[in-house]
Amino acid sequence: MRSLERHRDVGAYALGVLDEADAFRFEDHLMECPQCAVQVTEFGPAARQLMLYRSSTPRLVHPLAKPGPRMLDRLLSQVAARNRAGRRRLLLALAASVVVAVSAPAVAVLARDDGGSAVSVAATDERSGVWAQVTTQDEAWGSNVEIEVKDGAGPRTCRLVVVGRDGSEETVTSWSVPRLDARPHTVLGGSAMHPEDIARYEVRTAEGDSLVTLKPR
Repeated sequence: MRSLERHRDVGAYALGVLDEADAFRFEDHLMECPQCAVQVTEFGPAARQLMLYRSSTPRLVHPLAKPGPRMLDRLLSQVAARNRAGRRRLLLALAASVVVAVSAPAVAVLARDDGGSAVSVAATDERSGVWAQVTTQDEAWGSNVEIEVKDGAGPRTCRLVVVGRDGSEETVTSWSVPRLDARPHTVLGGSAMHPEDIARYEVRTAEGDSLVTLKPR
């Protein structure tokens, strides 16, 4: 089997219509071809949807008939188009996330593969000179929170506080700022609040002084 034909068999393999010998040969090919391995994984949802459709509709063709090359090519083209669209959305989201406002926070919504979204907000405080970006991901139990911060006024200990719309406060995470180190540092944390319940984020010193406030829209 030529290499090109093996690449084209990814759709037939995902649909389970290869005979046993061709399936074994294609699996050997998968061990050496990361591109086909990725396509098989991403083809899974489309293959399952097609199988569900076939099982719930009357069979109008011969029971032993297999999808033809044109059908498989069309399905593969649809999967490739979906992947390209996903990459474009990711690039647009990344471009939006690097926009930082000096006097007001910038907000970007980052798309996820499973249909959810992560909200990212960034701001710089003119008085303290501290820049921070907070990305919040909604979860069943609350929120995953990631903060990236630039603070050249160390050494000092800081913490991220979320303030709820009801006025309640919760410390998400804390960290130590090295002496004279203005490089960005990333810290992970979690909150029992969901993103829609959060009114603002505040970076504070251990003594309670506010360094920068970020307000999601």
